[in-house]
Amino acid sequence: MDIYGFYKGQVFDAYQYLGAHKSRNGYDFRVYAPHADRITLIGECNDWKDWDLNRSFNGQFWELNVPEAKAGQRYLYKIWKGNTVTEHCDPYGFGMDLRPAFCSIIRDLGDYQFHDETWMHQRTDCKDKPLHIYELHLGSWRQKKQHPEDETGDFYSYDEIAELLIPYLKKMGYNYIELMPIAEHPCDASWGYQNTGFFAPTSRYGTANQLKKLIDRCHQNKIGVLLDFVPVHFAIDSYGLGRFDGAPLYEYPDLNSAMSEWGSYNFMHSKGEVRSFLQSNAWYWLEEFHFDGLRMDAISRMIYWHGKKECGVNNNALDFIRTMNAGLKAQFPGCLLCAEDSTDFPKVTAPIWSGGLGFDYKWDMGYMNDTLSYFQTDPLFRYGNYHKLTFSMMYYHSEYYILPFSHDENVHGKATVLQKMHGLYDGKFAQARAFYLYNAIHPGKLLDFMGSEFGQLREWDETREQDWFMLTYPIHDAFHHYIQKLNHLYLNHSALWERDYTSGGFEWRDSEQHYPCCYAMQRYSSKESIIGIFNFAGTPQEHYILHCDAKRLIVLLDSSADIYSGIRPDTAGKVIHPVEKGKFVISIPAFTGICFQVE
Repeated sequence: MDIYGFYKGQVFDAYQYLGAHKSRNGYDFRVYAPHADRITLIGECNDWKDWDLNRSFNGQFWELNVPEAKAGQRYLYKIWKGNTVTEHCDPYGFGMDLRPAFCSIIRDLGDYQFHDETWMHQRTDCKDKPLHIYELHLGSWRQKKQHPEDETGDFYSYDEIAELLIPYLKKMGYNYIELMPIAEHPCDASWGYQNTGFFAPTSRYGTANQLKKLIDRCHQNKIGVLLDFVPVHFAIDSYGLGRFDGAPLYEYPDLNSAMSEWGSYNFMHSKGEVRSFLQSNAWYWLEEFHFDGLRMDAISRMIYWHGKKECGVNNNALDFIRTMNAGLKAQFPGCLLCAEDSTDFPKVTAPIWSGGLGFDYKWDMGYMNDTLSYFQTDPLFRYGNYHKLTFSMMYYHSEYYILPFSHDENVHGKATVLQKMHGLYDGKFAQARAFYLYNAIHPGKLLDFMGSEFGQLREWDETREQDWFMLTYPIHDAFHHYIQKLNHLYLNHSALWERDYTSGGFEWRDSEQHYPCCYAMQRYSSKESIIGIFNFAGTPQEHYILHCDAKRLIVLLDSSADIYSGIRPDTAGKVIHPVEKGKFVISIPAFTGICFQVE
């Protein structure tokens, strides 16, 4: 490791030096702790006796070779500062005990052989490819239950869940998954967003090799895997990064700046050693586990001080983001770097050389909020909110957007996406079918949270698996089949993704009919064109007029079809001819979307 570069915040390989590493004689333990007076190693390799580490380099690094150490053994550092002694897990530890224990675990990073060479060589940033992300929390997607009526069960291991997850993803038409944070964390209720072991895959679901096997198998089945990455803050537990060497090291020295709104410590991104830590952590997940990209959490808190525009831009954090993104893209050009950012800060996805932050994608939070707000509105008043759906195209070309309907829209009293649809139980499904079709035809890559595909009604709870029993209800089963059909339609039709971000990929065909709230939009690719028409009013349109220069239209998907619990026979495959040149007359039931192939 370049020590000078470590202090300058230019290092991406700090994990290859710091931590516990196999050597010719056992394992070498190395830790960075500039303020410590003494550091001892305790663990299974020395019967939990204090063995002193020695200062190295400039005296701020400490190391010890332990011939007796073996992979799988547990260990801790005891940090001595004045009269205080604190036990800490290894900041660069590659494994950790299952909570509430917190020992680090020795891992051999080189003892798994991947078999995903074809995928790794062919993956791209998907700008002109389909990208439909299925976001999931591994502990609550499915659980092992002793009895079907049990409310909760045990966790599946990483490789066990692959047996269930991969066939399901292929069946349902998702080509990427996003795992909510899996770096070790002490509290299940934090969902992984308050970490103590940044380099340790959580032991809730097994070992590092089992995680690698999950990712490897996904790649062999042409499914990409993204990781939710947390570069903003960390848990305050005494054994973690907080006051690691007896003084603030990773966090701000001023408590007002150090504490986040979530009760965690904020990383101090102006410090070179903190930058090197986080950059190396991002590199570690992409290099050692073959993750295909990172969804970076809470970027608004890095753009502005405390996430508040009125507090000003955090230029040190922005400099860190640019450096990290540039380094990651140089080494992993096919990876996806996604910003979860709710601000209007410009050029989040612009190249660094042009003053941008260098992300590949930004979550379009404005689109998400406006669209859900529209569908929550009583249909009688939607005409007054007509342009909530058209507004997104006023700014869409300013960034590369993902259209996110994530876990955040299914918790904290917000209700699930299906529940957000206006009306009573039966009436929600027709609107949800039209909503998801609209979302698929709108320019932008797609992200949906687990459970949305079968219309889960209960808000997400990390302690319980998804309500799969809902599929025994015909209306939920029909909705499940509808989403399956829609997802595969998206994957198989280039007009829905090839020109998401280039000119000529999108055109409004109807965006001014405030009453009765009808819309029409056309998508283009080098091979085909598709039109979607929508009636979001509560009354049918028997003679909707679509102006389109086409010889004929072929129905690809009709959200009102009875096979999806709709109100009329399925019209898929139906050919519609113009009543005169450039003019089609189409019947659209209430709360319906129809997708056409243009010929």
